[in-house]
Amino acid sequence: MPEDNKGTTYSYDVCGKCKIICCRDAKPPVSESRKKIIKEYMEKQKINIGKPFTKETYSYPSVDETLLCKFNSKETKKCMVHSVKPETCRAGPITFDINFKTKKVEWFLKKSEICAYAGELYKNKAAFDDHFEVAKKEIMRLIRELDADELRVLMKIEEPQTFKVGEDDLPVEVVRKLGL
Repeated sequence: MPEDNKGTTYSYDVCGKCKIICCRDAKPPVSESRKKIIKEYMEKQKINIGKPFTKETYSYPSVDETLLCKFNSKETKKCMVHSVKPETCRAGPITFDINFKTKKVEWFLKKSEICAYAGELYKNKAAFDDHFEVAKKEIMRLIRELDADELRVLMKIEEPQTFKVGEDDLPVEVVRKLGL
């Protein structure tokens, strides 16, 4: 999708007008390499967020008392690290599951009632195809970088308001890592 002269994208504009807050209680996984990228960006942009990440069973952006991602600006209501945000945020509204039996990564699109951008993508095949390629690249990078325990925990998180849009073979190194 083309970028405008402010460095924002069509998806950013659609998301900016949406009343559903994906950034609340989402806890998207973040790889170690993405955490480093985000921290460097924050330092360069002089964004000061105490403890930007939380690690429980996997790492994710820290949240405030309302469970809103700390990267979401209270003033602008926009992501302060948009250009380097976590992999699944970049991939959204595409999400994934790992089918341990078939050794496939399954791709899902959120339904339009929970994501306005998903509805726009669904109506525009060229835009969907472009975004799908970016989403797969980001998610595959995440899958390769997370350890087996983190991936297994993530696969227990239900995302019922989605529908399957494709599948691909898991990379051999991920199959080995998961012991499949």
